[in-house]
Amino acid sequence: MAEKKTPLLKEIFSKKMLIVFLLGFSSGLPLFLTGGTLKTWLAREQVDITTIGYMSWVGLAYSLKFIWAPLIDRFTLFSLGRRRSWMLTSQLLLVGSIAGIGMFDPKVSLMNMAALAVLTAFFSATQDIVIDAYRRELLKDEELGFGSSMNMYGYRIAMLISGAVGMGFVGAPGWNFTWNELYFSMAALMGIGIFATLWAPEPKVKEAPPKTLMSAVVDPFREFLKRDGAYVMLLFVFLFKLGDALSGAMLNPYYVQIGYSNADIALIAKTFGLISSLFGLFLGSTLMYYIGIYRSLWVFGILQALSTGAFALLTYTGPENWALGVTVCFEDITAGMGSAAFIAYISAITNKRYTATQYAILSSIATLGRNFFSGFTGEMVKNLGWANFYYTCMTIAIPGLLMLVLMRKYQQPATK
Repeated sequence: MAEKKTPLLKEIFSKKMLIVFLLGFSSGLPLFLTGGTLKTWLAREQVDITTIGYMSWVGLAYSLKFIWAPLIDRFTLFSLGRRRSWMLTSQLLLVGSIAGIGMFDPKVSLMNMAALAVLTAFFSATQDIVIDAYRRELLKDEELGFGSSMNMYGYRIAMLISGAVGMGFVGAPGWNFTWNELYFSMAALMGIGIFATLWAPEPKVKEAPPKTLMSAVVDPFREFLKRDGAYVMLLFVFLFKLGDALSGAMLNPYYVQIGYSNADIALIAKTFGLISSLFGLFLGSTLMYYIGIYRSLWVFGILQALSTGAFALLTYTGPENWALGVTVCFEDITAGMGSAAFIAYISAITNKRYTATQYAILSSIATLGRNFFSGFTGEMVKNLGWANFYYTCMTIAIPGLLMLVLMRKYQQPATK
């Protein structure tokens, strides 16, 4: 007889989901502090634009995190437990490195700030590895959809605070708030993650962790590649969000060239976009709770592709706010739904014995296409024009959807 599902509201407001939300916040907070927020600070201090461009390389840690993920699967640092000991250590180091950035002036100590930014990105990527593993091990298979969404809620709210909200206070009328104080404040907010880690239970995992470092490095690859359909699953992970990612890489230049003002972009594309994406995450996880991950990937993937092509319609309407609002809301809702299903799928296909390493590998593959092919989107626009560019991005989504046909017989029970 099928196991009875937990009532939906009880599921959403459970202790486990609150922990996942708070850890998502802790995971998202450092991202802009080494990215957009830091670059804005440097630009305000008139640091050379070439140097600011080089600061983008700080984020490479997020793409390379699979290299040291086996250490997190293999070792327990102290008595708090294998996952919680790594979480607490990375969070305490983040407090120090984020506050450290705030101790310097970019005009006189730029190299010190760059070094601390690299360390912050490294500690942040390490925290991401262990939080992703913890979430997979804490939640039951049927809870992965909501868990993924709650994680993303916390993550995006934290990005909003360390990005738009935080920067908005610096130099605002009536506020004597400096960039340095912003970073001190963000270091203090890492206390939310520390609280969540101390409050959270260590997950109970039946599978024993790897006994040697060599097995922690080799066995996750070997175990995954021995599965039926392993290469089909990897190709799907690479392709599913590719069209959506490529279209997103050129959205801001597109808005500017069509004729939208900065105020329109900030209000409609960013603020409404955030609200829409959060609603999409909730809607996606709710539907996934009832129809399962596999069907959700089909439905949400098709909607995600259609919303990508919808941006081409703005070339026909011109800079009309209603057109931008409708298109952005449609795209962000469907992208949020697609993200909820995709993150749940990646979580479901990891082996709990190697959760940290396999999740890090899969998430790196998922972002590989975005990080590499996005560099060619400017040339695509030049050769195709804006409308055909977005139609092409919509078409690029089709191979990922077709992979679902091949994947049907390889689904684990958690993904059906």
